[in-house]
Amino acid sequence: MIAKEALTIDKAAMALKLMGDKTRLTMLRILTDHDCCVCEFVEIFNMSQPSISQHVRKMKDIGMIKEKRHGQWIMYSLNEDFEGYDMVKSVLHLLPVQDHHLEELIQKGKRISCD
Repeated sequence: MIAKEALTIDKAAMALKLMGDKTRLTMLRILTDHDCCVCEFVEIFNMSQPSISQHVRKMKDIGMIKEKRHGQWIMYSLNEDFEGYDMVKSVLHLLPVQDHHLEELIQKGKRISCD
């Protein structure tokens, strides 16, 4: 594993600012335990795909989350190599688990399975 860069105040402030949005904070909390795709977030938040994609892009641009292609799906997860990962993870672990969102997707038959 490559050593992480030191977390700068600017990068920490940017990450915390992104986490200040309820939708992004909830997305990150879900991604703490589960990989998800944009279409799942569209269902969870009842928002348009472009809106969800913009939230995802902001977090991806600073390196908080990463993507991995699974067939036709692009799955997102927390990026353990992000220099602010430890800070982000410590904040997210203080928040309630958001598994109920994924359970609702499963009940609706809208949870993506890449297996």
